[in-house]
Amino acid sequence: MPVTATHVRDGAVDLVFAGDRGAARAALEAACADGQGLSGCDILVQPWPRTLPRLFVADMDSTMITVECIDELADYAGVKAEVAAVTERAMRGELDFAAALAARVALLAGLDEAVLARCHDERVRLMPGARALVATLAARGVRCVLVSGGFTHFAARVAREIGFHAAFANTLELADGRLTGRVVPPVLGAEAKRERLLAEAAALGITPAQAVAVGDGANDIPMLQQAGLGFAYRAKPVAHAAADAGVRHGDLTAILHALGIPRADWVA
Repeated sequence: MPVTATHVRDGAVDLVFAGDRGAARAALEAACADGQGLSGCDILVQPWPRTLPRLFVADMDSTMITVECIDELADYAGVKAEVAAVTERAMRGELDFAAALAARVALLAGLDEAVLARCHDERVRLMPGARALVATLAARGVRCVLVSGGFTHFAARVAREIGFHAAFANTLELADGRLTGRVVPPVLGAEAKRERLLAEAAALGITPAQAVAVGDGANDIPMLQQAGLGFAYRAKPVAHAAADAGVRHGDLTAILHALGIPRADWVA
């Protein structure tokens, strides 16, 4: 696996080598885990030469924002511990996503609609690097789409705050100003995320190989694997293992480093 060239820039190092990508990632991540001078570094192994994607598709909860919105809503209903435990298992791939979502949303029945706005204002915070990542890609003509297994109330606002071109998520059913405890079908889950990436690529007249995706949970895996380059961001082990590259230490601007965009060209 000989190194043919080295490029150092902005705190990132590009090592260009000939060899198997999977073997390189495994060896380098093992070196990080063993503390062999690489601890605290993110190892992103990808094809060379790099090309700028035409499409960027991102998960929302625990990826573009720091929280899981359903867990925070559950806190207002007094059932956070119960809901958060199910969320964790679902994101680790231990539960069927749609069934786990239905069970959790059922526990929110009766919650006042006004709590949605309150939850956003009090709990939702953008992940470090989110704005710079999306603004920089958008400025270069990349279509940026937020695709969430969470809820439209949050996804629409987060998309506007960060600068996404479009957002897709699940809709909470309301009646008489309160949550009914149901999601309006169809449920946007793992397969729907993959299908959205394919639909966006088709609309642009590009192949999925020209797309980049990022997510953190098991329900993101089909989307990550469909994209030409899938990033697992501070992800559950199953998603980290399935993705092309994993960001465990840096913020979301690590993706800009990986795409070879110099820090001087980032949009603040």
